[in-house]
Amino acid sequence: MARMTVDEHFCKGCGLCVDVCPKHIIELDKTRITPKGYHPAHCIDQDACTGCTSCAIMCPDVAITVER
Repeated sequence: MARMTVDEHFCKGCGLCVDVCPKHIIELDKTRITPKGYHPAHCIDQDACTGCTSCAIMCPDVAITVER
């Protein structure tokens, strides 16, 4: 089973991972703000993650790790 994690220290909440996810399981967490002032991305359904790595490839800040 794949697992997608976001390093909130690097995530700037650009939303590119949200747009590219084929399963639509990534969203920006509007309830949290990082110390830099961004809403970080997070996976809302780890069980649905296929490990395609599209989110990690698209992330300009290399804030996403996908483990298969």
